[in-house]
Amino acid sequence: MSLPDDGPEHTAATGETVLRYHLCWKRRDLDGVMALYHPEIQYNDFFQNCTLGLSELRDYVRLSMPRQAGEALEHSDRIRVDGNTAFIQYQVTLRGGRGLVSFHASEAITVRGGLIWRVNEYASLVRQKADDSAGPSARPSVSRLGLSPRQLSFMADDLQDYFQRQQPYLDPELDLQRVATACGYSRNQMSYLLNQVLGQSFYRYVNQARLQHVLDALENTPQPVRIDELAFAAGFNSLSAFYRCFRQRTGLSPKAWIKQTESR
Repeated sequence: MSLPDDGPEHTAATGETVLRYHLCWKRRDLDGVMALYHPEIQYNDFFQNCTLGLSELRDYVRLSMPRQAGEALEHSDRIRVDGNTAFIQYQVTLRGGRGLVSFHASEAITVRGGLIWRVNEYASLVRQKADDSAGPSARPSVSRLGLSPRQLSFMADDLQDYFQRQQPYLDPELDLQRVATACGYSRNQMSYLLNQVLGQSFYRYVNQARLQHVLDALENTPQPVRIDELAFAAGFNSLSAFYRCFRQRTGLSPKAWIKQTESR
């Protein structure tokens, strides 16, 4: 005899299935995840504006899994189960934005006969600025690029790791195509990440890295020091761009900033 969709027995069975699903995903057990999908699975990704069936889900799931087993999502609530449906809410935080940038995501997972029959996944982009003001941004269109929030977080990590390890910003001729190629993405994907998700242009992102390089050098170089030499060595190709970037970041001129730090 089948269980009623809203009965306590069905709630317990749904919770067990969704917990197995979550653990397989966390352990990067792709076969285990796929085995829990119903043959007639309908996976609705409303962020990408797409619906996937069983034959399309393997690559989709593989690209969204953690890069290392045991990596955890930042859950904003416990898993809630009601009858044959479980509800999960979590947050994906991206590095490298202007302030805190994150996706707030939720999934409604419906179970039939011990298998996942339908998934409705939603996500909204939230940017929190330096003044702690926060609010949801308009949902950017990503269906053309096919990037999920998890994939965008991987891209942001790859971009920041590349800048930290290789310091490509030291080259005044650095361009977007070179960065995208080095990180393993297309130019359009990298442009979308920077402009639509992280909220800044490519050149602003690069100049912020150059400015941080100058600030680190100022803290570790005996005074007196030639500011213009540090700026050019960091990849700035004009002093006006450097001074503008410096004042936007610190609210001070380089000389005033040095004087302030020396008085601490």
